[in-house]
Amino acid sequence: MDAVNIERIVAILGALVVGGSASVALRNDWRTPGLENQVFKLMLGLLALGCVLALLAAVGVLGKA
Repeated sequence: MDAVNIERIVAILGALVVGGSASVALRNDWRTPGLENQVFKLMLGLLALGCVLALLAAVGVLGKA
């Protein structure tokens, strides 16, 4: 295994762990009212979206020229 494959495996595992925990936290806080909670939900949603993009880039779907 070379460094590129190790980096891709770490990126895939990291994206799955962080995206899964962000999705669970977003699901648990979905019905909470308040402005701070709305900002928190927005941040969790953006974190989950970033994990999806990182996962797609690690698999090789994104980033091809």
